[in-house]
Amino acid sequence: MRERAPRGAARTRKMSNNYNDVPLGIRLVQKLSRQCCTRFHARRDVLYKASIFVLTFLAYACYHMSRKPISVVKSVLQGNCSTVQVAQGQGCGYAPFNGTDATTLFGMLDSAFLFTYAIAMFASGFIAERVSLRYFLSMGMILTGVFTYMFGIARTSNIHNIWYFIFAQIGAGIFQTTGWPGVVALVGRWFGKAKRGLIFGIWNSHTSIGNILGTLIAAHYVESDWALSFIVPGIIIACIGFLLFLFLVDQPEIVGIYPQSGQLERRVANESDEEQDDEEQVRHQDAEISYRSQPTERTPILTRPQQPSHPQRHGRPISLVDALYIPGVMEFSLCLFFTKLVSYTFMYWLPLYIQSSSTLGPELSADLSTLFDVGGIIGAIAAGYLSDVTGMSATICTGMLLVASPILLMYQQYGALSVTISIVLLVTVGIFVNGPYALITTSVSAELGQHSSLEGNANALATVTAIIDGTGSIGAAVGPLLAGLISTTGWQNVFYMLIVADIIAMVLLGRLVVKEFAGLRRSSHRIRIE
Repeated sequence: MRERAPRGAARTRKMSNNYNDVPLGIRLVQKLSRQCCTRFHARRDVLYKASIFVLTFLAYACYHMSRKPISVVKSVLQGNCSTVQVAQGQGCGYAPFNGTDATTLFGMLDSAFLFTYAIAMFASGFIAERVSLRYFLSMGMILTGVFTYMFGIARTSNIHNIWYFIFAQIGAGIFQTTGWPGVVALVGRWFGKAKRGLIFGIWNSHTSIGNILGTLIAAHYVESDWALSFIVPGIIIACIGFLLFLFLVDQPEIVGIYPQSGQLERRVANESDEEQDDEEQVRHQDAEISYRSQPTERTPILTRPQQPSHPQRHGRPISLVDALYIPGVMEFSLCLFFTKLVSYTFMYWLPLYIQSSSTLGPELSADLSTLFDVGGIIGAIAAGYLSDVTGMSATICTGMLLVASPILLMYQQYGALSVTISIVLLVTVGIFVNGPYALITTSVSAELGQHSSLEGNANALATVTAIIDGTGSIGAAVGPLLAGLISTTGWQNVFYMLIVADIIAMVLLGRLVVKEFAGLRRSSHRIRIE
């Protein structure tokens, strides 16, 4: 049975035809299914949701995959060569990174990418609300691949100018910002609020999986031809970008999927989302039904005219200033500044730290560093699940940050004693460092982007996501830069900096944690009275 478009949805689709047309790949699949699979029946909305989940997962995994090679090849570019390599006539380092100022130059490269990323992120969220996300993401991924490829061909073209490498990093930083606002907005459009933390927790493992793939690919080529460490990820992300162009469905309405009237969200006095209306009553009231909360002492005597029963999905895009006034946006944005500072310091410097603090070579050090991202997958899923169960996102983040601080100190003190201890501590650090970071950038951002104060304006999601992740990206830029400067005084000072950052992040969420516990007490008090 074909789904009927609710009133006003047809107009939404007509307004979208300039950009949000049905992708060529989807049209081809629809044509083939009508010809070859007439007996196959499946829920269309489930199939489309699965495609959105997979495509956005692959997309952002590729974004992170293309960021990792620089952290892997640093040791080779710096030129910490053995006497055996020199005797065999192999090159030692790569100019201009083989001098005494190598650490400073690496810091410049990291900062060029990360500061550009942080600044451009705010503009990307603004743009993402106003254009087709299919074109936005596919273009961003292809151009990201071009700039990643450019870094690699410097070796084959014998380019040694530091400004060439900085230009490549700046270009990559600009187009990498197309990823996060785009994929979060898409998942927010297609998936409801039920089990959002768990769904986002599983989905957000793309970050760690992308890091792992990028590390393994770069490590495979780092000792033979480090140019391929960049060229291969650049080609992969460009190909996946073209795949998104062919198959990514921007909005559910484009393919004729609309929420059924019986599935509309309700708000009742006890804030329960589980109550269902009697089907017969819904059938009789289908044309003019309107859900309202139970009256309280704050209910106005004169009510405003009723809005259409179809929830508003696309409103006027909001400004950056308006988004900052949404409750919780400032606190979580500043918290993400410090949590992302810690996470990205590990992301960019962990392979070099492992090699400098142990006897492992560049490839094995890079392979061992992937365990941090393995822990990140576990932490993201655990944080999302706990957030769903408790509904206390700020408290979950604070608890994980509280555990992360002593674990960081333990890794610095005992991580180099043996490979086994290093493995256990790296996974544990990844769980508690990346858990809060993943929860804030996904479930919390989506929740704040659909806050009740926005009155159902789904177009605010990309802007809120860009503000939160953009602020966090400034921290991501500051962390590796400070690590490069502080590491010259000793790696233990870098870990002290990371511990202080975690403590500050906890303090910033203090007001929200108090608010969550106050709400919990009120809920338990109401239950006892009833």
